[in-house]
Amino acid sequence: MSSLSKLKRYINEQMRMAHVYQPVMLRTILENNGSASATQIAKALLSRDISQIEYYEERVKKMVGRVLVKNGVVVKDNNSYTIPAFTELSETDILELLRDCDNRLAEYLDKRGDSTWSHRTKSSGYISGSIRYKILKRARFRCELCGTSAEHKALEVDHILPRNNGGSDEESNLQALCYSCNAMKRDTDSTDFRGWSESYADRDKECLFCNVDREIIAENELAISFRDMFPVTPLHTLIIPKRHVPDYFGLYQPELNAINQLVIEVRESLVLEDSSIEGFNIGANAGEVSGQTIFHCHTHLIPRRKGDTESPRGGVRGVIPNRQSY
Repeated sequence: MSSLSKLKRYINEQMRMAHVYQPVMLRTILENNGSASATQIAKALLSRDISQIEYYEERVKKMVGRVLVKNGVVVKDNNSYTIPAFTELSETDILELLRDCDNRLAEYLDKRGDSTWSHRTKSSGYISGSIRYKILKRARFRCELCGTSAEHKALEVDHILPRNNGGSDEESNLQALCYSCNAMKRDTDSTDFRGWSESYADRDKECLFCNVDREIIAENELAISFRDMFPVTPLHTLIIPKRHVPDYFGLYQPELNAINQLVIEVRESLVLEDSSIEGFNIGANAGEVSGQTIFHCHTHLIPRRKGDTESPRGGVRGVIPNRQSY
């Protein structure tokens, strides 16, 4: 089979596309005499990424365009920018101005170096591809702030508590944000993060759950799980934040992520351990009137088996017995 036939067969019959990447990469190689660097291919992909073009369109409209218009250097007409009296410039004048722009660029890049593009790098540390994928998958490939799909805007993995304010690279401190929400979070979020990092170490020496002496079933950076001392059913498990916080409504978002991560992890281990488990009740009491007796937030994960109660209908509605059935 000739090279042409092999390539045509792959492109037209065998290529399975999840994105634009394969044909763009092959086009770039073909256009560069059969060989192209990863950088060349990346630039070609970038030229096809509408979401990135939209990102810089916003930068033009809200930042650099406004500055140049304000200073009378350019004028704006609808979606276009024009240099006034451009026709008065000779070709020599234009070349001279281009050199001036190039010189200013070179001076700036020489001074700033890698920090030039720090606004597009959301952490000073490297987040592996596998972790990035897990965060995006957890968010169902949608921005966790505005809900837009990854098909419409590029998603970025953001540190909820910034790394320069003590935030870690743990999954519980990461979230998926579209580039717009991530930019807005950076520009408009005036939350004072000082002290947040230290607050994760808050403990109450009188609190039973701050001083757990039971076997830890599972653990991550911000939460732990262990068996309930008074189980409703066998293998009834509690998941709690390490920080001392009275109830569910006082949790930070990274702690909510951490607790949910353990709920899923423990649920999977319980199903493997006991094949008779067919369902679960999940819940948290918040406040004395709700039945809370230990005022350190804790989530109950209660395995359910067929026949463990005469009438399971209504589930958690049983907190008020005469309202369970309906």
